[in-house]
Amino acid sequence: MSTFHAVVWMDHSEAHVLMFDREHIEAQRIKSRSHHKHQGKAEDNAAYFTEIAKALAGTREVLLTGPGLARNQFRDWVATNQAALAAGIVDSVSTDHPTDGQLVAMARQYFKKFDNMATDPSVA
Repeated sequence: MSTFHAVVWMDHSEAHVLMFDREHIEAQRIKSRSHHKHQGKAEDNAAYFTEIAKALAGTREVLLTGPGLARNQFRDWVATNQAALAAGIVDSVSTDHPTDGQLVAMARQYFKKFDNMATDPSVA
């Protein structure tokens, strides 16, 4: 897909990975196996973060969302361990607990600027 984006809502318990373009949506839920849900450190969550990174393979732009620190810990872990994915993370935004539909709608609005730039021949 030519304009493939992802939005990840995550906390220390689970991640909702939603990959989409103009016509398609793929959703995946990833559960953390860590017993340290609220105090988890990046090293405690390496397996969880690795699963999320695998789900995002091939995605060009990623928006991270969620209510707490997990999204920023994931971003820091990716910067150290997954350089190609790190380059695609465009932002980390605090959100409460939206439905997957609300999450995709928010992300579509966020990524509209990327889509518009991709279709504008004067931007090269």
